[in-house]
Amino acid sequence: MEKQRAAQQAQQQAAKQAAPAPGASPSATPSATPGAPAGTASAPNQPAANVAPAVSREAALAAGPRVKIETPRLAGSIALKGARIDDLALTQFRETVDPKSPPIELFSPSGSANPYYAEFGWVGAAGSNVKLPDANTEWQQEGSGALTPSTPVTLKWDNGEGLTFRRTISVDERYLFSIKDDVSNVGGAPVTLYPFALLSRHGTPHVEGYYILHEGLIGYLGDQGLQEKTYAKIDEAKAVEFKNVINGWLGITDKYWAAALLPETNAQLQARFSANVVGNVHTYQTDYLEDARTIPIGGNASVSTRLFAGAKEARTVGINFPFAGLGGYNQQLGLNHFDLLIDWGWFYFITKPMFLALDFFFHLVGNFGIAILLVTVLVKLLFLPLANKSYASMAKMKAIQPQLAALKERHPDDKVKQQQEMMEIYRKEKINPVAGCLPVMLQIPVFFSLYKVLFVTIEMRHAPFFGWIHDLSAPDPTNIFNLFGLIHYDPTAIPVLGHYLVLGAWPVVMGITMWFQMKLNPQPPDPTQQMIFTWMPLIFTFMLAHFPAGLVIYWAWNNTLSVAQQAFIMRRNGVKVELWDNLRNAFSRKKKAA
Repeated sequence: MEKQRAAQQAQQQAAKQAAPAPGASPSATPSATPGAPAGTASAPNQPAANVAPAVSREAALAAGPRVKIETPRLAGSIALKGARIDDLALTQFRETVDPKSPPIELFSPSGSANPYYAEFGWVGAAGSNVKLPDANTEWQQEGSGALTPSTPVTLKWDNGEGLTFRRTISVDERYLFSIKDDVSNVGGAPVTLYPFALLSRHGTPHVEGYYILHEGLIGYLGDQGLQEKTYAKIDEAKAVEFKNVINGWLGITDKYWAAALLPETNAQLQARFSANVVGNVHTYQTDYLEDARTIPIGGNASVSTRLFAGAKEARTVGINFPFAGLGGYNQQLGLNHFDLLIDWGWFYFITKPMFLALDFFFHLVGNFGIAILLVTVLVKLLFLPLANKSYASMAKMKAIQPQLAALKERHPDDKVKQQQEMMEIYRKEKINPVAGCLPVMLQIPVFFSLYKVLFVTIEMRHAPFFGWIHDLSAPDPTNIFNLFGLIHYDPTAIPVLGHYLVLGAWPVVMGITMWFQMKLNPQPPDPTQQMIFTWMPLIFTFMLAHFPAGLVIYWAWNNTLSVAQQAFIMRRNGVKVELWDNLRNAFSRKKKAA
């Protein structure tokens, strides 16, 4: 109880000292009271009138001295005012497929339109008058030069009352910052301080809004497991607290990018997700408070933590799966399920192997489109025995069509008798009438896992195929309704109907291959089923036109392989392959109807 009361007092003190000055832009320095228990007092937000209007990103960056960040994958700066990491761009990723488009901006400084930053520091217990660094503190750099993977940066601040604060920041060649805070005490009394870290984001970000993808606040909080809160949910809840967390991490995730606080795995945390409104701006924060450190007279204390800020690459984040071999930060740092920063979904046991297979073939052939084609062949080989059994049954169905036709002639008005004798023929010939559904059923988990991989993994973002497909994770950009670009207008902009006028070249190819596959199968005896099978290729063509191009390419290639496989099995079972006859009959029937 004493320990918890001390933590509560520290959090109250944090709230008191972190209140933003009038006229300052809204700051999340623990005005949000890192890890505060329910009922703990916190500083009120400043009224909207005291919030300065946003300035351009360039103007906000030029407002104070900074230390540059230069790595192979990151560019940005650290603000000496507040020692925040608040300026970060991912130089290897662009906003569009155009390589000259601007790089992805992850962090932005306070005062700009959408501030997003990481902050670290110390807070004192309630009643303490110790002068501590805050968001307005001007730190000094020891030495000079930029922060690079080979040159860490050390910042220093003296409170003038016997405490000297030093912060050493280092960065690796990917997206991991390591922060070490040291405090030395040459004053006249011991000092007790609590280390904290936070991520703050101002303004509600645009989200994809799909139920299969989580965007918002996320963390794996020790025994409390994976915690996910969308922006809407945390706006409603205001704050969600996690007590006495060991081996946890927490952060904010977008579809492809994320920032996460990674404290030492043995640190005990009082963690929290929270939302607030300053003026009319929604702010979101993940933060934690560690146990107190007492600095004796003439002594010092230190605390270390880490910050991940970058792209959610599977090889970088880590993929926790048997025989995966992609350790990343998850294994290297001994983190707790950090691979769940990527939303693999409930069916991760299918999604992860699908990604691993695609990733393997990509590193083999250098093209994710070719990798999709090769994985499709691999899946076909895996399910070959089941598919062969299904197609053999369908071939027998084709062979007994004359018997079924004769049966209808014998009992034209007795449906019950027709059904009884039909089932007797199936039993005698050892035919499973629903076997034809098996190939489609086998495709469903593969289809879903590939869709998930294409949708959530950054490796698929802007991954080209050949020709006009420059991004396998986006729909086919061509459209049959403007003659694939020959007519210079956008049919999707037509009111009401525009949403339905999306039909690229690859969806058309997919629809044709599906139609071929349907024509290879025996006609179902029921007229309703005949109509469904006739229209199904057209329905799927328009439906899949909105899906990622990589998924449509997979489906078209899978249909082509299925037609070849089915034709081979039919020949082996002595059944004539009547694909071209069926196609010719289909067109001749249309001519007669006309």
